[in-house]
Amino acid sequence: MHKLKQWYQDLNLQSKFTLVLLLIVSIPAIAIIFFFYGKAYDMVVSYTIRQEQDRSAETAPLIEESIQKVLDVSEEISSLDFYQTLFKNALTESFTDLADSPDAASFSRKVDQLIAGTPVTNVKIYMEVPKDSPSDINALFDKEDLKDTFLSLDQVRGTYWYGIFRGSRVSQLFCPSFYLGTKEQKAYGDQAYITHASVIYKNGTYDAYMAVYYSGHDFQQILSGNLTLDGSVSYIMNERNNLVSASSDSLAGIYWLDYDKIMESYMSSNSFIEQDILGKTVYVGFYRIKQTGWFMVTVLPSQPLINQSNILVLQFLSIYIAVLVLAFLLASTLSKSITGRISSVISQMRTVRHGPPVPMDSPSAHDEIGDLIDTYNYMTRKMNQLMEKQAQAAEDLRIAEFNSLQAQINPHFLYNTMDMINWMAQQGRTSEVCNAVQSLSRFYKLTLSRKKGISTIAKEEEHVSIYVHLQNMRYHDSISFISDIPDELMEYQIPKLTLQPVIENSILHGILEKPSKSGTIVLTGWMEDGDIVLLISDDGVGIAPDKLPMILSGEGTSISGGTNIAIYNTHRRLQVLYGADYGLTYSSDVGKGTEVQIRIPAKRDETSGETPKPL
Repeated sequence: MHKLKQWYQDLNLQSKFTLVLLLIVSIPAIAIIFFFYGKAYDMVVSYTIRQEQDRSAETAPLIEESIQKVLDVSEEISSLDFYQTLFKNALTESFTDLADSPDAASFSRKVDQLIAGTPVTNVKIYMEVPKDSPSDINALFDKEDLKDTFLSLDQVRGTYWYGIFRGSRVSQLFCPSFYLGTKEQKAYGDQAYITHASVIYKNGTYDAYMAVYYSGHDFQQILSGNLTLDGSVSYIMNERNNLVSASSDSLAGIYWLDYDKIMESYMSSNSFIEQDILGKTVYVGFYRIKQTGWFMVTVLPSQPLINQSNILVLQFLSIYIAVLVLAFLLASTLSKSITGRISSVISQMRTVRHGPPVPMDSPSAHDEIGDLIDTYNYMTRKMNQLMEKQAQAAEDLRIAEFNSLQAQINPHFLYNTMDMINWMAQQGRTSEVCNAVQSLSRFYKLTLSRKKGISTIAKEEEHVSIYVHLQNMRYHDSISFISDIPDELMEYQIPKLTLQPVIENSILHGILEKPSKSGTIVLTGWMEDGDIVLLISDDGVGIAPDKLPMILSGEGTSISGGTNIAIYNTHRRLQVLYGADYGLTYSSDVGKGTEVQIRIPAKRDETSGETPKPL
């Protein structure tokens, strides 16, 4: 407890204010969450059941409407004169005469008219054939106008619905698909409303059945539209405990309820009831289809409801977290308005540890803190002025040193080249002098093509190629020059006249010191840790170990007695421009040759020849 108290006391004022305000907001919200979580499931169940009740109240009339259209078609056909003559009274004429009557000629046409625009897909009348006059009744089966409607009862004797009629003596029957024969389902419709009729003929009574076929797919679509919850199912069952239609046959099989249990539940409640099916809690609602004795059953499994309640809680938590973040921002803003001015002064003063001081905005209030800010700003301005003057002086010195070093290199190279041209002129080699002057002109055109001192590796490679060419003109092509720099390095930046002094040193103090006066120079390069490394190697006489450290110091002389001023200036330029980690590195083996590594930072040429300001 003491440590907690000490921790709180050590907090700054803004943190203390923020913490207190967050606790004020959080504690009531956490209490609400615990209360809300226990009620969330009940709320989701009640809401979902109410939704399903509303949908079922709309769905059941749609099914009843479809059934009523089927019943209307059946009743209207039954009221046609030809039907009345055939089934309602004893026949006083033969089937042949009846088939030839005007009513028979229009009967099938009127049937087609009645079923147009209804769910009915076909109408068939199945008639028992009298044993004593089978040929007479065939007139109904063979007559062109009637043969598509009237069929022999023998075609359906094996069906389930015919067995029901024969066994229970019902007068009408709504038939799900499995009641019908295979031919009926394929040719006429997968469900049917069938009514029984009798033909009284020659003192005998014969059975007849009118089957009004329709598609159960319409019921399936209506039932599927009844559902709002994933994993739920709606199905219709008849009084014989058979499935009529379902939004999902597989789910209907899982959540199947007995008809008697449904009837019992329906009589005791008109709302959804909780049931246990296969060890799972579900909510079941029942709606009776008036004309048929069917029940529409809707089953809502509990797991999706639990998932919905969890989602609801997560949504609440998300909203709460958003409110908590908003509360934190408000608390932070409020506390900062109290402590911010003091904290800003302290923070600004701390920046002095890592860099130059930065002035603050002028205070809006001129109290003690305002006076402190004004004093700090005055001190900051004075310090920054002194630091800027010091930095400018150092920068001017570095730029002057860079320009001075570069100026020392250019006359040195020009002197050596003009000496070579003078020598050829003395020899009377006019064409070669012309060639040399053209090459020298091209060399200086490349050198002076940019006002500043930064070029590209590609340009520098061309410079030294021209230089070696000029030297070969003097020394009878005794120098082989091989350039193997990867193409991807060619457009990177490099200070002008970086390669030429090194190549010149390799020729004059390396290869030409050999007895054969001939040799090879290889120029290559690679990328290494974000830097570019260029390697110039020759097979000259090499450099003695005691003289090697003095090459980059600007002291000492070469083997032939010359100075190392060009090499020193090149190395010094790179360090002035890029820093102490860059420049030239020499290694040599006496009698075998010398290698020079030139390390520069990898910077692409994106400034159209303008030199970046030295570091």
